[in-house]
Amino acid sequence: MSDPKWDDLRVFLAVAREETLSAAGKTLKLDPATVGRRVARLETDLDAALFLKSPQGYVLTPAGQRLLDKATTVETAMLDLSGDVTDRAGALTGQIRLGAPDGAANYLLPQVCSKICADNPGLEVQLVALPRVFNLSKREADMAVTVSPPATGRLTVQKLSDYKLHLAASTSYLRSMPPLQSLQDLKAHKIIGYISDLIFDKELDYLSEIGSPKVDFASNSVSVQINWARGGAGVVIAHDFALPNAPELQKVLSDQMSLTRSFYLVRHADDRKIARLTRFAEELATHLPREIARLEART
Repeated sequence: MSDPKWDDLRVFLAVAREETLSAAGKTLKLDPATVGRRVARLETDLDAALFLKSPQGYVLTPAGQRLLDKATTVETAMLDLSGDVTDRAGALTGQIRLGAPDGAANYLLPQVCSKICADNPGLEVQLVALPRVFNLSKREADMAVTVSPPATGRLTVQKLSDYKLHLAASTSYLRSMPPLQSLQDLKAHKIIGYISDLIFDKELDYLSEIGSPKVDFASNSVSVQINWARGGAGVVIAHDFALPNAPELQKVLSDQMSLTRSFYLVRHADDRKIARLTRFAEELATHLPREIARLEART
């Protein structure tokens, strides 16, 4: 039995994470038949069955689970080797993929990441905006900004910053509707919010703070909600840091309703050893709170 090569371990990791040959092949840019042959070859080399085929796809055997732990450690080392920590001038280089909910990804992180990249010309940042929880164990991203700290998994969590949200509506909408003088008056207004069964984190259930009124316009996207409000559709609970990008909107009932939430940076525990990712995390922890403070001051 020979030690598995890194190229074989990459195939194994992709199948373990994606659970089908076709999905693993898409990740690896290989056809599914080739992926299947590579897995079979690895099982022969190791003299062990690594997967069981089930109706749900490929499921790890006990031997496969043991190899997964070792392969993840090797992957971490290879990621560290493949991305130089710094260039000769001491700047960050290489590629980093950052996941984030779409509110932060649309209104906050572009300028934060641009600042970091301006200071580090050899750095490439990929910003993945998805209205759901990221699976770091499947390497969907190198790290993720979240709205609550995860309770399970081999992850490290760092609080980045608090941020505020308020009710807001367009001037044109407010002129055409009954006066808004108290939270009770919201009953006579159109409400914009999340699709209830697509709220992926309890921290996003903002409307429960005002009695869970009926939602007239719903989306799982923050930017869609804000654009609805900009067009005069109704009242929305908006991030203060997004309001400078929506000049049509003004806060309403801010003395009666104000929410505070937090952003967290989540990383795979093994990635603490990758200096490039740690350095980027430090930059993010410095610049993101400053940008939130700058934008909130404008509202």
